[in-house]
Order: sequence, then C-alpha cells, then structure tokens
Amino acid sequence: MIRMLSAVALLLLLSGESPAGAAEDAKAPYFASMKGETTNMREGPGEDYRVKWVYHRKGLPVEVIASYEVWRRVRDMDGEIGWIHVALLSRERGAVVRGAGEAPVRGSTDAQSKLVADAKPGAVGRLEHCDAHACEVKFDGAKGWIDRTRLWGMHDGERF
Repeated sequence: MIRMLSAVALLLLLSGESPAGAAEDAKAPYFASMKGETTNMREGPGEDYRVKWVYHRKGLPVEVIASYEVWRRVRDMDGEIGWIHVALLSRERGAVVRGAGEAPVRGSTDAQSKLVADAKPGAVGRLEHCDAHACEVKFDGAKGWIDRTRLWGMHDGERF
C-alpha cells in the first residue's frame, strides 16, 4: 500500500501536479484566474496545439471544467472553451463586471449603503467574499460590494 501511494505521488510530481492540486481538480468545475498579463488559450492540451485566444487581462476569471495532466480545460465569460497550462492560472478568485452601464460599488451589502465607486462593464477585480445577493470585490483603487447579477466569476448560489 505504501509503495503504491509513493508511486502515485511520484507520478504526480513528475507530471507537475501536487497531490493537493489533483484533489482540487476532482471538484471541477471551479473558478480560477489568469496569473499574468498575457495568457494563451489553446485548442488542445499541449503546446503543439494552435493558440485559439490570447488574453491580456491579469486576474481575468475562467471556469475550469476539466483537466488533463498539467492542462486545464476552461470556459471564459463569452463561452469560449480551450486549454490553459496550470502554471498560467491562479486559484485566486477574480470577477468581471458584466451588463450595461456602470455597476454601483457600495460600502456594504445593503443596496442603500454609501456609494464607493462605479465599475464599468469589463472591469476586473479580485473577489473577496460573496453572500446570497452581493460580492465584495477589490479593484485597483476601490473595494466594495456589487450585486451578484452584475458579476461573472462565481457559480449561482456560491458563498465564500
């Protein structure tokens, strides 16, 4: 039994995966974000596959829907599906503002609370917390609560 566990751990290490990373993928789908300013989405799980999209937004969220070795099959907010190397993704949660017009960023979850800022559609921020109706998002220069319906980057009903 110990030899078999050691062999599994060795295979995971050689593939670039950690045992904890492998366990996380068992929970797919989950959201991740892009680590760098430039990230390539490929048509398949490998560098020999054609680049489908090049993203230029650090922190942009993607939904991880499957994995293959060190590659993650992801879906972006526009529904595009492709593969990104795990080293280019972070488990830090991101969100992007969606919908028409600016989204009010408030000081608390109360829709009548003080307005902190307005976030334009397409603005990317870091998700801090989410409850049933709003999420706390940190943008460059502002932090506050936005109605969940104006954000993409979390599953329906997900709280954290």
